[in-house]
Order: sequence, then C-alpha cells, then structure tokens
Amino acid sequence: MADSLYHDYAQRGWLKRLAHGVYLRPSSTDDPNRTLPWQVVTASMHTIMEIPFHVGGTTALDLHGHRHYARMSGEDRVVLYAPKLPGWLSKIDVDARFEARSLNLFSDADLGVEPLDGRAFGFGADASFPVSAPERAILEALDELPNGAGFDQIDMVFQGLVNVRPRTLMALLTTCRKVKVVRLFFVFADRHQHAWLKHLDKSKLNFGQGDRQLVKGGKIHPTYRITVPAGIVTTERETDEA
Repeated sequence: MADSLYHDYAQRGWLKRLAHGVYLRPSSTDDPNRTLPWQVVTASMHTIMEIPFHVGGTTALDLHGHRHYARMSGEDRVVLYAPKLPGWLSKIDVDARFEARSLNLFSDADLGVEPLDGRAFGFGADASFPVSAPERAILEALDELPNGAGFDQIDMVFQGLVNVRPRTLMALLTTCRKVKVVRLFFVFADRHQHAWLKHLDKSKLNFGQGDRQLVKGGKIHPTYRITVPAGIVTTERETDEA
C-alpha cells in the first residue's frame, strides 16, 4: 500500500497514525483518546511485523505474577531484549516506557523464551508475544543490579520463586556469559533455600576468579566473593532465627 493511501485512510479515520510509517486500525469500540496499551504494540511487533524481540527482566517477572517491587515513577517500564528495535517505538504514545536491552547475557538467545498468550490481556489468542520464562527473567533482572529493581525487591522476588524448573535454570546458568549474574543468583538462592536448589550442579558452572565489587560500602559474600548489601549476605533462615 502506497504512503499516500495510508495517509488518505488516516484522514478518513480508517487508520490512526502512530508514527511515521506506523498506523493502527482502530476498532469501533476504541476510545480515540485512550493511550495505547504496550501489550498491543508488542503483539503487533511480533505477529504482524515479525520483529525479533522478547519481553524480559522485571517486566517478564511482573507478567508471571512476581511483581514485588515499587514503580520508580508513575510510568511502567517494559524491558525488551532484541538485536535492534525500530526507531518509531520511542515516538508512539503508549502507556509505558520501552527500554532496550541486548541479547549478550546468554550464548543461546532463545533459551527460556516462551510465547505469552494474548488472551491474558483480552486482545485475542492470535495476539501473542515472546516473554522470558521466570527462570530466564530472574537472571536478566540480576544483570540489572545494582540498579534496576534493587536488591531488596529482587530478594522478595526470590522468596516467591518456589516452582521454577531446575533443568531450565541449570541450562540458563550454564550458558550465562556473566560471572556477576551467576554469583548473584546463588547469593539469593542460598539465602532462600528453595527445594530446587539441590538439583543445581555448581561444579558445571563458571564462577570466575577473584573478588568482585558490586556495591560500595557493602559486604563481601564469604562463598561467592561478590560485594552486596550486608543484609543480603545472611540466609533467610539465619534472619528468621535472629
């Protein structure tokens, strides 16, 4: 369809222009003044435009029901992992702020990425988009530390990670390229002592060499040799007994 035809359709109200070269076909029930939900944008990117990406990190944890962190502002952050995102994504009026991340954390870019059914958001079974499973999402969130959600919020998320799949976790940890993330994962995993922890084989993982300073004024973890806030060094059991 020629650009002039798109423009003509927009003038007639059959299409809504979102950005240069990007249009929305509104339904009869749409409120023209309503801000576009971010889920509609990601579903369109996946099912119509076939742009490679996945929703990950704290956004994926939220979608899986693990939202235990406060918003930094009134606006949601939607973390997208992709080789490259289109420039128009930052120009459209949407109810969240998209943040781009690279795919460098894992040697396997697709491991632990699964389709999320669009029916969960009320816009149809065909409107799905790829999302990190909880096992991948928590590692992506750890990669954001000491920024991102923060240590206390990640600690609360770990408390709820009761039913993760140890095989998937082990595969992701094995392909993880960042020693920082592997060490941090076990700092929190040891602290909460979920049943799946005993199924992870640390001898097959790369913990690197030497101490790593992540937080100034923190405390070096005696096992994983990474500096974290002092309260995170103790296990959850030790905290309960204190």
